Amino acid sequence: MSAPNSRQLVAGMVGGGPGADIGKTHRYAMRLDGHYDLRAGIFGRDRSNSRQVAVELGVAADRNYADVAEMAAAEAAREDGVDVVVIATPNDSHFQLAKAFLEKGISVVCEKPLTQDSATAAELVRVADQNHAILAVPHCYSAYAMVRQAARMVRNGELGAIRFVDVEHASGWAATPLEELGHKQAGWRTNPDIAGFPSVVGDLGTHAFHLLRYITGLEAERLSGRLQTFVPNRRVFDNATVELELTGNVPARLWASMAATGHNHGLRIRVYGEKGSLEWQHEDPHHLKVQDLAGATTILTHGLSTLHDDASRLTRVGLGHPEGFLEAFANFYSDLAEALSARRDSMPLPERDLSFPTGIDGLVGVQFVEAVAASHHDDSAWKVPAFALEKAVA
Repeated sequence: MSAPNSRQLVAGMVGGGPGADIGKTHRYAMRLDGHYDLRAGIFGRDRSNSRQVAVELGVAADRNYADVAEMAAAEAAREDGVDVVVIATPNDSHFQLAKAFLEKGISVVCEKPLTQDSATAAELVRVADQNHAILAVPHCYSAYAMVRQAARMVRNGELGAIRFVDVEHASGWAATPLEELGHKQAGWRTNPDIAGFPSVVGDLGTHAFHLLRYITGLEAERLSGRLQTFVPNRRVFDNATVELELTGNVPARLWASMAATGHNHGLRIRVYGEKGSLEWQHEDPHHLKVQDLAGATTILTHGLSTLHDDASRLTRVGLGHPEGFLEAFANFYSDLAEALSARRDSMPLPERDLSFPTGIDGLVGVQFVEAVAASHHDDSAWKVPAFALEKAVA
């Protein structure tokens, strides 16, 4: 572990080697605010490639490991061992990798979906709790300043009672059969053995669902889902539409697609209340559109002095200087650093109701995927997700 009361935390990574853009994104984000020093890792399954990446990143040869069991044991035994390990690998490997570190008391950031089924996701949550480790899932869209502004406005009742929520993560990145052309990301994301057959729900739908939950503070009481495959011969579903009933009988709609022809990233949420509505789009992330009953539109901008503190504390530069995806990722890592440092230094955890997504959020995401798949299998019959059932029993 890093030295007590020091500013920097020691980080490790599994995955994120050549061609893995998400690995680079994690590394850029960790560097931005200077909270982390990447000192250990396994940067891909190919040993030669992993060594090359380690050299490029300045990771010492004795901390560029051959396998996860070796890395977890060695880092747990070091006085200067890692505080947290990032798992940036395909879906089918998440459970075993994350568990290896959590069992050693090492905190983990695991890409979504957390695992391929809710039983293993719940096991990771249990193991993290048992070993007093932090398990975080980078649903980093929740770390945009204007998403935090939206969440605070909704939770403060500024829109009044919520009447309807519409969220979509409809991208056109795989509107053609990229997997047949050797595209690395498309190759595993359209492989049902790796990504699961409802691939689009785990890959994009979980982001949209988490954004809905984060901004509104509401949970899905039941849902009805339908899955489609738009690209011929594709082995997974690449489009999903889900109707939801949220806490308090609030209706909602979710659309997730990797085949929304012509769309870029395609993440958008609209929340309608009795007093007004708001809209946020990922491709214009530094603006939040708010409309009142009369239809008058106010555009709130990242950096305004009148924003809630939940948004203002995430602002690095002044009004008129937009911040984007890497900064949002860095906000996730800054919030996480507060918790990791408190754990390391035996200090009280910071009390924030709007902070980073945890293993519980990851578990809820996996349960959401399972409920959508079950509904589709039963001709879009309404299903009660496991998290709603557990809440009802409790």
